[in-house]
Amino acid sequence: MTVKVLISDQMDPKAAAIFRERGIEVDEITGQTPEELAAIIDQYEGLAIRSSTKVTAKIIDAATNLKVVGRAGIGVDNVDIPAATARGVVVMNTPFGNSITTAEHAIALMFALARQLPEADLSTQAGKWEKNRFMGVEVTGKTLGLIGAGNIGSIVASRALGLKMKVVAFDPFLTPERAVDLGIEKVELDELLKRADFITLHTPLTDQTRNILSRDNIAKTKRGVRIINCARGGLIDEAALKDALDSGQVGGAALDVFETEPAKASPLFGTPNFISTPHLGASTSEAQVNVAIQVAEQMSDFLLLGGVTNAINMPSLSAEEAPKLRPYMALAESLGKLVGQVVGEDIKAVAIEVEGAAAQLNPKPITGAVLAGLMGTYSDTVNMVNAPFLAKERGLDVREVRHDREGAYHTLVAVEATTSKGTRRVAGTLFGNANPRLVELFGIEIEAELGGSMLYIVNTDTPGFIGKLGTALGEAGINIATFNLGRRKARGDAASLVAVDGKIGPDVVKTLCALEGVRKVVPLVI
Repeated sequence: MTVKVLISDQMDPKAAAIFRERGIEVDEITGQTPEELAAIIDQYEGLAIRSSTKVTAKIIDAATNLKVVGRAGIGVDNVDIPAATARGVVVMNTPFGNSITTAEHAIALMFALARQLPEADLSTQAGKWEKNRFMGVEVTGKTLGLIGAGNIGSIVASRALGLKMKVVAFDPFLTPERAVDLGIEKVELDELLKRADFITLHTPLTDQTRNILSRDNIAKTKRGVRIINCARGGLIDEAALKDALDSGQVGGAALDVFETEPAKASPLFGTPNFISTPHLGASTSEAQVNVAIQVAEQMSDFLLLGGVTNAINMPSLSAEEAPKLRPYMALAESLGKLVGQVVGEDIKAVAIEVEGAAAQLNPKPITGAVLAGLMGTYSDTVNMVNAPFLAKERGLDVREVRHDREGAYHTLVAVEATTSKGTRRVAGTLFGNANPRLVELFGIEIEAELGGSMLYIVNTDTPGFIGKLGTALGEAGINIATFNLGRRKARGDAASLVAVDGKIGPDVVKTLCALEGVRKVVPLVI
């Protein structure tokens, strides 16, 4: 089957070359209107974008075959993540391809502010020699305040330390150990605002970070502070920044990003000591090549091998891990399907247990596969991406339990569902590290292959029952492929898992329920 990818924004040609080298068919169609994109997007399994294409809920609804959106760059503001997640579409970015480029741009803007370079250039080229007008400041010995000390922020910190600056950082996710490793001081936001001579922002735009440099927070800064933003528009209250520049509270500001882009007009334009660039943080030839290569490689790994790298809405799964996990994920999904179809909608909580060799693997794909099988009972569009989302939406409590011990089997995956009537547990293993087998069925030991059309039957263990069951199925024209039986004790409860050729209709179920000793019949599709 041919896999197709659409590149809808201008991208370095190496991206298309990588797709083709990996055997993926690729179309490069840029500059489309939303209506034009919606009309063709259902032809593609992958969509590679930069910042121009807006992947809205309407586009995602039209993308019936779409499996992955790859953003060549960091920001995914132009992708409707909840809509993609709900439809089971993986959204990836390339957070490291332009990190150095963006960090260097922030340092460049810091120097431009410190020495008033743009204004000095304009003045000199206008024939003025205003040497005394442009009195700058040194950065050596000054305090740089980082708002956000992640990948890009940490690079800025290393460059600033090389310039003999002192670096303080506000980042809720920065551990004290990591701060020591970086050679910086972790502080609260108010402390940073009070101490910093320069402030540079390197944090995503979220509800918590929107206007993090608000009017109130700008008023808390050291008078004459210089502010740089190469991260996201919306982190700074631009009207408040304008007033602070006019009053001298802020000595200079350099913005590469704006709340509304493209920024064709802004009250900040023309303000003394203000520098602006048109979102150039990632605009170097090296960065453009890097992100194009990375997004093509990541999308190819996912579409061809199942590897998930730098996904926004799904745990990472390397291309090397994927082959090892694939049989476990098949087992996990089958167990989830079995529980979902037998137990029904009365599930309040699910525990996924891994034991032995399974406990050494990345548990998130296994959990996702269980939930995909389980939630498939309620949705025909569920997959590993949106299953956790759907489970959360239903208020389903999900737990992961890992046992390093090895029990009766060298590897084991178990699914325990909690209902209003108690708990129901199934478990399976792999034969030869590849072939899934059911080994426990609601408290009864059983060994069975899982797949296709099956019957789950609970009955009283009595002589002759298997013959009666076979006769009833034969009379209904149903051929038995495999038959697996387990029981708790002689003449007690027994459970059968019967694989059959063909679909089990309601009439067959009614006939089987009428057999003596039968307590439950559930047709399964696994």
